[in-house]
Amino acid sequence: MNSQNQDGKANPSKSKGRGCLTWLGRIMLLIIGLSLVGYIYEPIAEAADAKAYPPPGQLVDVGGHRLHINCTGTGSPTVVIEAGAGDWSTSWAAYVQPEVAKTTRVCTYDRAGMGWSEAGPLPRDAAQNAKELHTLLQKANIPGPYVMVGHSLGGLVVRVFVHDYASEIAGVVLVESMNPEKFTRSPEIQAQSESRSQPFSLQAALARFGVIRLLVKVPGIAPSLPPNEEAYYPLYIRPQSFQATDNESQGMPAAGAQAAAVESFGDLPLIVLTASLNNMPGWQEWQTELLQLSSNSQHLFAENSGHNIQADEPSAAVAAIVQMVEQTRQTVKK
Repeated sequence: MNSQNQDGKANPSKSKGRGCLTWLGRIMLLIIGLSLVGYIYEPIAEAADAKAYPPPGQLVDVGGHRLHINCTGTGSPTVVIEAGAGDWSTSWAAYVQPEVAKTTRVCTYDRAGMGWSEAGPLPRDAAQNAKELHTLLQKANIPGPYVMVGHSLGGLVVRVFVHDYASEIAGVVLVESMNPEKFTRSPEIQAQSESRSQPFSLQAALARFGVIRLLVKVPGIAPSLPPNEEAYYPLYIRPQSFQATDNESQGMPAAGAQAAAVESFGDLPLIVLTASLNNMPGWQEWQTELLQLSSNSQHLFAENSGHNIQADEPSAAVAAIVQMVEQTRQTVKK
């Protein structure tokens, strides 16, 4: 029997099926069309952002890719700030850097793929980042001695940097620094690191088609930013930034192991700055353990801050850094 019944009318079920297929086809064409538009628009928007938000510092070739570094102020020692995971110079440039620059020279920079820096080779672990940072400082003609400041993941990089270039270091400030112990004594953290270690980045893929750029325009998703941080979201929503963040997450266990191998700074001056409001299980104990890195260490607290002290209580970060600068200067006078 053909598709018509004995009365010569079309079969209702088959007509309905063809209608569904038609609608599905239209939806697929719409999705493909929107994806194509987003894919074309994303690089155009990135180019516009690059023109609107040029790098405040300089781009320096460190061996096949360029890193951004921004130095302000004058004096010695030079403070070098290593940002946390998924972060870069902008969050420190709003308040901390200008205030520290009143006392000495201070440099913020962006790790490979973050901020204004170009993507770099894998793996993105502490050893690689420390090596690239040292190359950056040398090629940018920024000699030591350095006061190294490391926030969160940046603390692991600083730990390796201090070990590898000990003769150039005057002091260290660890701001809510990760402790390598968290990777071995916290199954939850280890599981999170392993779950992120995937070759495919969904967020980077969505950003490539302009989806993330669209979402941050929705009220409430991207909150307003303080002065001097207007460039944060234009830099954050790029595919490169999401891929770099994923690459750093994949390198985090290795970074923890590399930092753990550095067991002592000797008597190098060390300040550990801890956020009193960080209630992550085990965090306060891990912060206290960091004091054992040096026989010349002290523990300071940001009483009104969560993990991101540079945003929640930047004055506490400034005070700790300036205190370390003055301490190292007194040591030189002696």
